Amino acid sequence: MLKRAMDYSHQLLKEVVTTGDKVVDATVGNGGDTVLLATLVGESGVVYGFDIQKQAIETTKQKLLLTGLSQQVQLFQQGHETVADVLPKNEEISAAIFNLGYLPQSDKSIITKGETTLIAIQSLLPHLRKGGRLILVVYYGHDGGLTEKEAVLEYVTTLPQEECNVLRYEFINQKNDPPFVIAIEKK
Repeated sequence: MLKRAMDYSHQLLKEVVTTGDKVVDATVGNGGDTVLLATLVGESGVVYGFDIQKQAIETTKQKLLLTGLSQQVQLFQQGHETVADVLPKNEEISAAIFNLGYLPQSDKSIITKGETTLIAIQSLLPHLRKGGRLILVVYYGHDGGLTEKEAVLEYVTTLPQEECNVLRYEFINQKNDPPFVIAIEKK
């Protein structure tokens, strides 16, 4: 059975993240990706998590406490465009994940935006180790979503194939703007 976008993004992470790795959850949201990443990196790894909404950070803190995974996670209530201010200069990461759009069951006017997402992507790519992956799950069926989708696609299609592979995984016969995955793998 073909995997939904979120399930496929998790498969892509599981293939490259191992114990002791450092990773980034650029849009913490309700904490699902953060918990997965914290499990994958183990106690010796580090997850850097970003979200501008206090509700997202608090929900994720609770999930981490309940699962006993708080030790390896550093949460920042700030936009993912500030990742360069947080990651140590020469820090190498094995993966980063973004869920673009808005926080489910919350204020739909608070969304990720193309300008800040591109800053975050450009800041993270130099930190990505060889074979590492930067994954974007693109939800665009909301006000402002199409603009961000177009900006991200325009940028990733310009990435040199000598430096990375860029994959787009999506269902093309589904209604209501289903999310799709962009995966950037560093060569």
